[in-house]
Amino acid sequence: MKNYYDNIIIGGGIIGLSIAREIIKKNDSKTSILLIEKESKLGLHASGRNSGVLHSGVYYSEGSEKAKHCYRGSMEMHNFCLDNGISIKKIGKIILPTSIQDEEGFNVLLSRATSRKNNVELLDKQQLVELEPFANPAMEKAIYFPNTIVVNSGLVISKLYEILCNNVRFEFGSEITSTDPEKSIVVLKEKKIKYGKLYNCSGQNIDKVAGQFGASKQYTMIPIKGTYYKLKDNSNITINHLIYPVPDLNVPFLGIHTLNTTQDETYFGPSAMPVFGREQYRYFDSIKVKGAINIARNLSMLYLKDIDGFRKYANNEVKNFGKSGFVKSVRRLIPSLTNHDISKSEKVGIRAQLINKKTLKFEMDFLVERQDNVVHVLNAVSPAFTCSFSIAKSILEYSDK
Repeated sequence: MKNYYDNIIIGGGIIGLSIAREIIKKNDSKTSILLIEKESKLGLHASGRNSGVLHSGVYYSEGSEKAKHCYRGSMEMHNFCLDNGISIKKIGKIILPTSIQDEEGFNVLLSRATSRKNNVELLDKQQLVELEPFANPAMEKAIYFPNTIVVNSGLVISKLYEILCNNVRFEFGSEITSTDPEKSIVVLKEKKIKYGKLYNCSGQNIDKVAGQFGASKQYTMIPIKGTYYKLKDNSNITINHLIYPVPDLNVPFLGIHTLNTTQDETYFGPSAMPVFGREQYRYFDSIKVKGAINIARNLSMLYLKDIDGFRKYANNEVKNFGKSGFVKSVRRLIPSLTNHDISKSEKVGIRAQLINKKTLKFEMDFLVERQDNVVHVLNAVSPAFTCSFSIAKSILEYSDK
């Protein structure tokens, strides 16, 4: 390992890998890159656990970074998969209102979809039932995106690693122990390394790493755990498309929906339950007392002050806890689903959701901050996988200003 790198990237998730790829494309391999990953291999956290759905951006308000990057990002990811022999599945997506309370949100989503020239159709009851015989036709309409694609996120991560290996030095099982931003120095394995530019893409630890540079002190991360159930092979229910509810647009979660993978498996999820460990995939994994206390304090304040309707969201998520509650939520979309149709899945993820400690609000959009020659990618949550290649271009433009 050298004493100097033109670029250091902290975090080997989809954003860190995409930035490395973009640096190489831009500089024609004439630059040195060190990528630091604390795990022994890539894809163990959010990027490798991603659903693989390439989103249209309809959930995100006009002018937002998420809306801006979704179209270009999904096209680039689609082409990357085709160019590299990664299987894709054109499955289509349905947004399904299930009660009169969904009317306002449904109209907002339909307006966005049509104004942004998405390939979209408004379905009536008969068309919905023809496409999805088991879907809830209560409101006699739905929004249909016939071109929505699902990819295998793990294969995308593996292919990026394979492509980058010739030009990027990967340091696995490594974490920065200290920093000196004024001298552009980080300490890794007791060795001082100087950098030209540094990109902090550390996902679930983004606020902690930013803190090592004295940056972004107004933000903290709340881990949101998403669990799934799998449709059993012997169930008589079939799901032909992705089926999503109309979400609460005040919170950055899309609600429990269906997921058909490239391996022809069907899942229901994810839940969106705040937990007390940044990597709490099972039981009490990764819970640390100080961190858990801080998370509990922030959640309590959000609940008591009912910021942006957080109390309603939290109460609804509690109802999803356990199989019976989960099934009840899914039955809004698939009324005939029973406990016997699904089984608990090992598929689980943690969303690194940023909140602003001053306003006690969820950060709803991507958030990137520059600190001299350091860029902190602070809130790269869904649909960051869809947007990753487009975001990387934008981040490099930002870092060069």
